[in-house]
Amino acid sequence: MVKDKSDMLPLMEHFHTLQGEGRFTGHSAYFLRLGGCDVGCVWCDVKESWDMAAHPLTGVPQMVEAVVNSGSHIAVITGGEPLMHDLDHLTDQLQAKGIKTHIETSGAHPLSGNWDWICLSPKKFKAPQEAVVSAANELKVVVFHPSDFDWAEQYAAKVSPHCLLYLQPEWSKADLMTPLIIEYILKNPRWIISLQTHKYLSIP
Repeated sequence: MVKDKSDMLPLMEHFHTLQGEGRFTGHSAYFLRLGGCDVGCVWCDVKESWDMAAHPLTGVPQMVEAVVNSGSHIAVITGGEPLMHDLDHLTDQLQAKGIKTHIETSGAHPLSGNWDWICLSPKKFKAPQEAVVSAANELKVVVFHPSDFDWAEQYAAKVSPHCLLYLQPEWSKADLMTPLIIEYILKNPRWIISLQTHKYLSIP
């Protein structure tokens, strides 16, 4: 895929909320959800993001202005799969305004953009790029089945020694997977549980 280097990106939605997952849980954050995804997770809760053409092209300056006007100091670029797009212009303009740039990605496409925090959530459906794995600040593995613990360890062995390791129950199976995650972390304390707190709080 040739990434679009223009200042226009397909924006599905954008909103100011609290980060619900991972290292920055509870922090004020402005989310920019980009359209387009070819990873195809069967349990994805934003499948409407997959069709890139279904979402209006929006100017990077307009997106940056929305983040700045919110007062948040963190912009989270998510999707869909945001690395389907060239994100250099977006991150450069955000950082020029003093905004911290975070990305949530499966890592399935080459890394672009300049990032203060990279959350890698690898998926079995399409393997992440090695460069994204090595650059990750946070590894967040969604646990859908007990076999995912072994799969998580495979990626824990590939990320940098300073990368934080999170296990997160898939929402529809949280009642089944959360007790297993707790038990696993008690035996493997380098891992941390990540919960989708925004869903418990009924916020975006």
